[in-house]
Amino acid sequence: MTQNRADTLALLTRYYDAFAAHDHATMLDCLTDDIEHRINQGPIEHGKEAFAAFMVTMDTAYQETLAEMVLFANDEGTRAAAEFRVLGKYLKTAEGYPEAHGQSYDLPAGAFFDIRDGKIARVSVYYNAEDWVAQVS
Repeated sequence: MTQNRADTLALLTRYYDAFAAHDHATMLDCLTDDIEHRINQGPIEHGKEAFAAFMVTMDTAYQETLAEMVLFANDEGTRAAAEFRVLGKYLKTAEGYPEAHGQSYDLPAGAFFDIRDGKIARVSVYYNAEDWVAQVS
């Protein structure tokens, strides 16, 4: 499949629109079967099943909206990035972190992508975890 910047930006728009709608099926459809998910300050997970489980956990513990989204892609459409703010509420206590009781947070964040055959093959998400802990403490 020939890739280009416009196709990649459309793919990322579809992915983030699905995120906003909590539409996990569409998000998963945007991914390769062997997706590499690099979790901020956490493990590297592989495959759609692991990604789906991660999304269920996230939806349970956090209520998040992404704002000020800016998408970037190289000319070939094989590499891309997103910059945004995460506006969230902390709903369920995560192990090793402060107790959750609906605290709000506002974090600058970014994500980096590898694109293969018109699908997301890698996503790496970054934000300042110490800032998040300070905001919910």
